[in-house]
Amino acid sequence: MGTVVALAGQIGGAKLAEGLYRLRGKGLAVVVNTGDDYEQFGLTFSPDLDTALYTLADIADTVKAWEPKGDGYALFEMLKSLGGPDRLPIGDKSLAAPLLRSGGLSDGRRLTEITQGFCRSLGVTARLLPMSDDPVRTHFLTDNGPVSFQEYFVSLGCEPVVKGFQYANADQARVSDEVIDALFASDLEAVVICPANPYHVIRPILEVNGMKELLRKSGAPVVAVTPIIGGKALKGSAAKMMRELGREVSARAVAMEYLRIIDGFVLDAADAELADGIRACGIEVITAQTIMRSPEDRVALAQTVLDFAASVRAAKALESEE
Repeated sequence: MGTVVALAGQIGGAKLAEGLYRLRGKGLAVVVNTGDDYEQFGLTFSPDLDTALYTLADIADTVKAWEPKGDGYALFEMLKSLGGPDRLPIGDKSLAAPLLRSGGLSDGRRLTEITQGFCRSLGVTARLLPMSDDPVRTHFLTDNGPVSFQEYFVSLGCEPVVKGFQYANADQARVSDEVIDALFASDLEAVVICPANPYHVIRPILEVNGMKELLRKSGAPVVAVTPIIGGKALKGSAAKMMRELGREVSARAVAMEYLRIIDGFVLDAADAELADGIRACGIEVITAQTIMRSPEDRVALAQTVLDFAASVRAAKALESEE
């Protein structure tokens, strides 16, 4: 068995990352979106990093995976009583990571170092890696100008029409040595793009300066898993964004977002009729059960993805011999 790199964010991405973790353990590196990071109360919040951390550590809330299970809101209620924000309750336990993260950053430590420290403390042996130690911020372009992730999802309730995206500082951000080492491991068997919003979760990772070239040079098959099933997103606002951007709301449209980046694409069985159209663009396709309702579902999908990546690698090797 070789090593695996997963690009992830949101709950769906964390679920598949957990399935991969159960199969590969310390052989897994998860490169996580930090374009949605934000500052509040003077603290740095990294929602996708925390979601992945709690999920891999098996302490995530079953519904709000960005929080540890059994969280309470006494502090949030006190903040409200003092005139603080009354939207998106922040749990008491959920503040621990931002507090330690912010302290570490102010001391000059890298986000990667801080995150690895969290993993060691919680017994997570996979490498959980921010997409960059440099700040990148995704801006949603609307009729009223660009807004941040926090503004769009919390203050504005996802209501504004999205015209496009900006990934501020992505062209200046550096891919960390840890991510480079993971992508150029001699035993790398696959890069997996987990099911997540292609615009504000996966695209920021790909837009980090040099990331696409590193993926191409790694030599490993790159396989993506659809976040759209039957024309709908299981969670989040990906379908809304696709409509507003003039895209077809389908798994095929997601595959086209990754054109010339991926070698293979995993469709849900419900969308099997889309397979030929995606193959016509030079992308290998399989269908599978992609909804992960249980830990067993996560492992089963992870194994399917790894088996698919192995078949893509074998096919590419055969082509090169001809």
